Amino acid sequence: MKPMKTEVSNGKRWQLVGISLLYLAIFLTIMALAYTNSIPPQLGLIPYSDKIGHGVLYGIAAYLGHRILRYRHFSVRGWTLPLFALLFGLFTLVEEVIQVLSPYRTLDMGDLICSFGGIVLGTWLAERQRRR
Repeated sequence: MKPMKTEVSNGKRWQLVGISLLYLAIFLTIMALAYTNSIPPQLGLIPYSDKIGHGVLYGIAAYLGHRILRYRHFSVRGWTLPLFALLFGLFTLVEEVIQVLSPYRTLDMGDLICSFGGIVLGTWLAERQRRR
């Protein structure tokens, strides 16, 4: 069995941090556009663009976040969960629920399922890369 490669060079680490910060800015911009009802209406022409967007946006965030936290896990009573996925999943749940306070957003179980699906997929892809 091959040993798992978990460390990256310092230069690649900073590259990952830079990419993650850029993605965080993009993610927060998209959230701000959604909360102010400023998403371009042309996106509505693409079938299921909202659901696809949730899966892709949250998947990329989970992939980058899991790598940034160096694949750390949280264990309790025999259960082990990726730390970033756990924290980001809690953020996702809270963010989706507080949408009832916005005049332009609604609580949507489909969005929540797609977001969680993206988190699972992104975390799985990061773990898969780790094992290579």
